[in-house]
Amino acid sequence: MDAMTLRVLRLRDGARLPIRSTPEATGFDVHACLDAPLRLGPAPQLVPTGIAIEFTPGYDVQVRPRSGLSAKGVGVAFGTIDADYRGEVLVTMWTFGELASYELQPGDRIAQLVVARLAPVEVVEALELSRTPRGDGGHGSTGR
Repeated sequence: MDAMTLRVLRLRDGARLPIRSTPEATGFDVHACLDAPLRLGPAPQLVPTGIAIEFTPGYDVQVRPRSGLSAKGVGVAFGTIDADYRGEVLVTMWTFGELASYELQPGDRIAQLVVARLAPVEVVEALELSRTPRGDGGHGSTGR
């Protein structure tokens, strides 16, 4: 399989390239690019990474949480970066649960970028859908 190239532009001093923490890691860690510490609270905040990326159409780059921060009560919103976006990668972060606030330091690892190949998909309007045992059962309809 041919490797896809993720081109990264550093937008300002202090920006760090995404990096896999281990050779088998799925995600590339991205870092906060801050001039000073930033205090997070329960209201969502956009945290700059100081980088912009470019990649081949036909791929999907997702922003995902880091499990270590989630375990502490720091949330990261899932996000999708489209192949034609050239702006700064920003990460939406907040605190949850018992954690009232959390202080991010410049250079802290804050999220992961996960790259996947898109499946070719054709959208076709249907007049009806096939029946299944679950049917239109909603969230939680398959039990616990």
